[in-house]
Amino acid sequence: MNNWSDRLKASSKILRRQAVRIPLPDVEAERSFHQNMMRIAAAGERKSTLLDDPDVPLTEAYEDELHEMRQSFEHRLQQVGGEDYYDVATAYLDGERDDWIGALAAYYLECYYRLQERYTVDEQIFFLAILRYPKSFTVNLSFLTGDFSADAVSYESSKHVEADLDEHEQEQLHADCQYSQHEAAKYIREHIDCIREAVPDPDTTPFEQRQYGGFVHITGRQGSTFKEVLEYLSPDPDRFNDEPSTPGLVPEGPEAKRAKETFLIDVEVVI
Repeated sequence: MNNWSDRLKASSKILRRQAVRIPLPDVEAERSFHQNMMRIAAAGERKSTLLDDPDVPLTEAYEDELHEMRQSFEHRLQQVGGEDYYDVATAYLDGERDDWIGALAAYYLECYYRLQERYTVDEQIFFLAILRYPKSFTVNLSFLTGDFSADAVSYESSKHVEADLDEHEQEQLHADCQYSQHEAAKYIREHIDCIREAVPDPDTTPFEQRQYGGFVHITGRQGSTFKEVLEYLSPDPDRFNDEPSTPGLVPEGPEAKRAKETFLIDVEVVI
């Protein structure tokens, strides 16, 4: 990934503040979308269970979530660009091709690369907004710097505390961290339904009730403190007036901008 990292320094600006828009031409496409979102919801429930387990370190809970996301992006990269997706993405960034396949390969590969740093780079915020419209959905991934508003749940990791503590202090720190992780697990369980309700089952939900929906998931770390937001996000019904025939990149949209203003402070876009 080193070559890709060097290339991004000169080329990644073309991907800033953009989202992927995917057509939903039929019920089969909606089923696939629904199933993918249910996998995300299941991963969130699994994360809450791991956070609530005193014998599981916080890092293991995050590695489980990251593994799920890696697999998802690898699958999308291969769907879009085939086994040569790296060459497809770099050709797009080099201006050697100008099509939606190259654009999506570059977008997904950039996100995949950034995910490798998600829990090792301090003070970087991961922002995911997924929005459902009548004939399409959008996926907006951003990597930001800044801080969280009071809406976020906060929890601590004893493994990330850099301090020289005696045995009693270590025990107290561990207990405090466990309590904060318990509260975070409770928060995730209480909010995970926003994913399910954003993308209901097309086989059991009338079209009129599933045309619009959305959620935002934001996570980040500052030292030993982890923060997270998982909330509903309402799509703008006037955002699109066409039916896309192929996937493509679109501006991030007013919904993502509002979410950043609501849940984050002093935001700057990394990508």
